[in-house]
Amino acid sequence: MSMKRVQQGFTLIELMIVVAIIGILAAVAIPQYKDYTAKTKAASAVSSMDGVKKAVALCAQENGTTTGCSSGTNGIPAWSATDVLTTVVATDGTIVATFTPAAKVGADLGDQTITFAPSLNASRLSWTITTSVAAGAIKDSIIKNSTAAGT
Repeated sequence: MSMKRVQQGFTLIELMIVVAIIGILAAVAIPQYKDYTAKTKAASAVSSMDGVKKAVALCAQENGTTTGCSSGTNGIPAWSATDVLTTVVATDGTIVATFTPAAKVGADLGDQTITFAPSLNASRLSWTITTSVAAGAIKDSIIKNSTAAGT
């Protein structure tokens, strides 16, 4: 009478394969998650400053020029800091938003700026959007979200 030995668990090679698969997935997922969170914070920043953009647009249309359309004047509200932006300042229609330090928003966005420069043609106001953010996908996302938000 011979007894067969029943397998009692995983072999070392099977465990090593599982660990390798988890390592590969983590190596891909962590950078993607970092980009995703940065894009989300950038989109939040753009939407939170939308009131200032609309106030500048209204000021420019009422006055026929962007001159004098500055924070705290002509119906343009003063800015209150958020978790993502420390300052949003309008000066003669040009709006400059500054992200909070890197400790709050990450290294890609920390202390970087987004600038909205207005161009008034007849009664139509358009914006030229620039940013000091260097990361390609995040920079593209900021400009895309800013353009989509529009005024």
